[in-house]
Amino acid sequence: MELILDRVSKRYPNGVQALQEVSLTISTGMFGLLGPNGAGKSSLMRSIATLQHIDAGAITFDGVDVVREPEKLRERLGYLPQEFGVYPKVSAHDMLDHLAQLKGLSNRAHRRDVVESLLKKTNLWQHASRRLGGFSGGMKQRFGIAQALLGNPRLLIVDEPTAGLDPEERARFHHLLTEISSGVVVLLSTHIVSDVAELCQQMAILAQGRVVLQGNPLEVTDALEGRVWKRFVTPDELAAMQGRLTIIASRSVAGRRLVHVYATERPDADFEPVAPDLEDVYFHALHAAKAP
Repeated sequence: MELILDRVSKRYPNGVQALQEVSLTISTGMFGLLGPNGAGKSSLMRSIATLQHIDAGAITFDGVDVVREPEKLRERLGYLPQEFGVYPKVSAHDMLDHLAQLKGLSNRAHRRDVVESLLKKTNLWQHASRRLGGFSGGMKQRFGIAQALLGNPRLLIVDEPTAGLDPEERARFHHLLTEISSGVVVLLSTHIVSDVAELCQQMAILAQGRVVLQGNPLEVTDALEGRVWKRFVTPDELAAMQGRLTIIASRSVAGRRLVHVYATERPDADFEPVAPDLEDVYFHALHAAKAP
């Protein structure tokens, strides 16, 4: 079972080229799509979910031509968009029951069992009678997954699911995604690098509507071994490095500025080698995409 994107392109009426010949093959399991805001991630998610037409290219899932037969994909699709609205005065149970009816679960007894099962799977059964307006951000996201799982989808799309969650809710959500990814194609779109590092067997980085890197997170990280260097710098030193060195990351650590630099050899004696991580890969790929 595979989701195949072949040279998918999309330009909006305002002239923005959101996607430029995106080609990916995504197999069963968790696939991470990384990219900064405006990279085209949500545009790609909406295109796959048949919420908008593409201008060129092809999308197929398990042999189904998604562009020509969108209704066939919708029967097998679960989707949690970045912005997931709820009716605040409706209980979790009643809302999920209503959505199940819209999904075609007409048998009352079967629907009751499905709703109960999904609320238990997402650890919301004890809150089934609570109004959705009283849910925390993490609880709302788990409810979003519950509604996305209605109908036993074979393709699950989740767009920025952990943005704004506290560490405990984020860990709970990670565990839930891991549980449901067996035997299902799960496409996880995010700008949070650690989500992909912890969850995904395959990944791609999107920048300016193009795929700039793809592969296994461990393998693409190993490819930078021996080429990432670090040192603490002053603001003046950092300014002097701009343009002279390829700075792929700059962050504050205990009140000091730490930079990571990409170079095939030690830039100078003050730099120390550092084992690369996926964040180094991410920023290096974005830097390379901007290079002329």
